Amino acid sequence: MINLFWAKGKNNAWCSLDQVDFSHSYYDNFKGFIYIIWYWNKFGEPVTIKVGQGNIRERLETHNTDPQIQAYAHLNLLVTWTSLPSNLLDGVEAYLGKILKPRVGSLFPDAKPIPVSLPFRMDLLPSQVDQQARPY
Repeated sequence: MINLFWAKGKNNAWCSLDQVDFSHSYYDNFKGFIYIIWYWNKFGEPVTIKVGQGNIRERLETHNTDPQIQAYAHLNLLVTWTSLPSNLLDGVEAYLGKILKPRVGSLFPDAKPIPVSLPFRMDLLPSQVDQQARPY
């Protein structure tokens, strides 16, 4: 398994998809990246909306206006991303698609899945989650 560093925002909090300023020059060369869009359900479990790869600015600006993704906007969509060498992108996206089962998009690269660390725990059951605690 490859351990990845997943991006967070200020104060080590997850970034809201609709509040990241992708026009900032900081994102000018973010091209070889994997990203995940999700929200926390009422049990504090992650529900994945989209997994993808590519130029972060272009892809996430597009998702900010995509009706399929924006149908979940009222649930406070979050986003994270990580950079990878280009030869790993397809395998990692295939793995994340298989494990996270996003609600939007079901086609993933035809590549051998490459296991990676996730940005959040997937082993929590509703009975194990404090309803008052937020997992970020």
